[in-house]
Amino acid sequence: MTDGIHRALARATAAADGKDVCVGGGVATVQQYLRAGLIDELNLAVPPVLLGSGERFFGEIDLVKLGYTCTEHVAGERAMHVVLGRHAT
Repeated sequence: MTDGIHRALARATAAADGKDVCVGGGVATVQQYLRAGLIDELNLAVPPVLLGSGERFFGEIDLVKLGYTCTEHVAGERAMHVVLGRHAT
């Protein structure tokens, strides 16, 4: 999709026919959706591995200001699973 995140979400929502829509892509894509408040729930699996500098997933994003809180976290054998939810405004 090259005509913006709102259009991409509208098309995905229509195609999902009432089911949940998942956002895929890199860090920049997910950050755009977070900043726009278009992600209701974010599921992260954080492995205990450091891979160098890479892209900062939460760099310059104030999740609290955007209405997100940690709603669940579970330490697994191979990753920490974290769920962030957005409060309705």
